[in-house]
Amino acid sequence: MMKCFRLIFSALLLINWANAISNPTGKKIVLPALPYEQTALAPYISANTLEFHYSKHHQGYVDKLNDLILEKNLTDKSLEEIILLSASEPTLTAVFNNAAQTWNHTFYWQSMRSKGGGEPTGKLLEKINKNFGDFSQFKKQFIEAGAKVFGSGWVWLVEEEADLKIVATSNADLPLIKGQKALLVCDVWEHAYYLDYQNRRKDYVEVFLDHLVNWDFALKNMS
Repeated sequence: MMKCFRLIFSALLLINWANAISNPTGKKIVLPALPYEQTALAPYISANTLEFHYSKHHQGYVDKLNDLILEKNLTDKSLEEIILLSASEPTLTAVFNNAAQTWNHTFYWQSMRSKGGGEPTGKLLEKINKNFGDFSQFKKQFIEAGAKVFGSGWVWLVEEEADLKIVATSNADLPLIKGQKALLVCDVWEHAYYLDYQNRRKDYVEVFLDHLVNWDFALKNMS
């Protein structure tokens, strides 16, 4: 149990840091700046998609969350504390949905970079080979997981105990509340890809791995 809590509270210090830098008072959740220009992921994700996804959808979750945490007197808590507190409390479902989506999107932006993709190296590749057989098998399973998500959701590479796993979650669900440590994520909500790929979600997930994924970020998140 203690190991589970350590995994939860050690996950994603970068996201806490991003919020702290943008909002030193800690009284309000803010939209962290993108780690690249809105044109940086083109042609794989267009500036148009990034503008709507980041400035409309992500900002919308942040704005709604700030209204809710004021209403529920949660302004003294960090984003992760709000997620963990609201995850199993039915009266705080709206808080959880907006807090988790705020966290998930920040993590997603950091899971990509310009001129990303390809195979990872070092201990991350070794772990992938150990847990999935080889990188081609990992890639196949990740793409299949993304294509099979019913409705809206996310596909994660997570660390659980000593193993790496591919985990698909629906809606706002995330590994943080399951005692898993997220390494990277691909957003498979339609607004993440539809302007560029229409109904070809599988193609989008494949492009994510081939050209966008930030393996350095995933490596930093490993234990």
